Amino acid sequence: MSDERAEISRAGVDEAAFSGLVESHRRELHAHCYRILGSVDDADDALQETLVAAWRGLGGFAGRSSPRTWLYRIATTRCLNMLRTRSRRPQLAPVPPFTPPEPSGSFEASWLQPYPDALLDAVDPAARTLARESVELAFVAALQALPPRQAAALVLCDVLGFSLTETAEVLDTRATAVKGLLQRARAAVPVSRRTARDEACARTAQRFADAFARDDVEAMVALLTDSAWLAMPPAPQQYDGPEAIARFLRSSARGRPGGRYHLVPVRAGGSPAFACYLAGAARGLVVVLPADGGERITGLVRFLDDDLHRRFGLPDRIDAVLT
Repeated sequence: MSDERAEISRAGVDEAAFSGLVESHRRELHAHCYRILGSVDDADDALQETLVAAWRGLGGFAGRSSPRTWLYRIATTRCLNMLRTRSRRPQLAPVPPFTPPEPSGSFEASWLQPYPDALLDAVDPAARTLARESVELAFVAALQALPPRQAAALVLCDVLGFSLTETAEVLDTRATAVKGLLQRARAAVPVSRRTARDEACARTAQRFADAFARDDVEAMVALLTDSAWLAMPPAPQQYDGPEAIARFLRSSARGRPGGRYHLVPVRAGGSPAFACYLAGAARGLVVVLPADGGERITGLVRFLDDDLHRRFGLPDRIDAVLT
């Protein structure tokens, strides 16, 4: 009996052996579910369903593929089922305490959440850079606009390095079908490779945070590219271009109760981010998406979720951060 078959055989009768089998894949499976679903909350649910299904299905595992491929097949199926049935948590956009200006467009992925970098700390260091690039917010947001099977094929092949044959096994289809899915997905969403320098990104993000905290709209806008955009999930509004963003920021500053923000730096999907505290209480998160080179900002995502800071290990009150 091969080592893999013996491992599966032991896991089939021993919960501790099963835990050992899946533990080395748990973090990467969670990140995989996040890429397809775009939500950390939904990824939690999909991972839990994957582990339950794997435990129950051990008896039917024939060893024709590796445990890793088998687990990814279960996880991908669970994610696609969630998308097919649209079993997402309801996303209610908060009512702003001011009248916002007319948006430029709409942001469709209201369920989008940022992925805390800390969740990738257990990933193999050799693969960590790619893992962070593949949970970058702009990339994950673009995946949400693809048909689900195209998104899954792109992630499996171009992020995880599965062959066409392995991906066909995961998606329960033929390699020729995967090739077609992959071609269409690549045309719409090329997998990014960051060229910006981390130090430059950090400096630009800190300059933006300083200006944000003092409501210096001119200083914020000076850091934006001409094509910069601002989204605020779960709110549907999107503002495109520096002028539209400036109008929104000015309206927000005028209509905001409770004084100015205090920002605490974190990392989300390999990008600089800041947890926002207003009147001492947590009030969402801002993720800064740097342009190539790191000196300018191409996108801002302001998450209007007052519980999101807990994903980054931060307390509910700023007092606990400052002491």
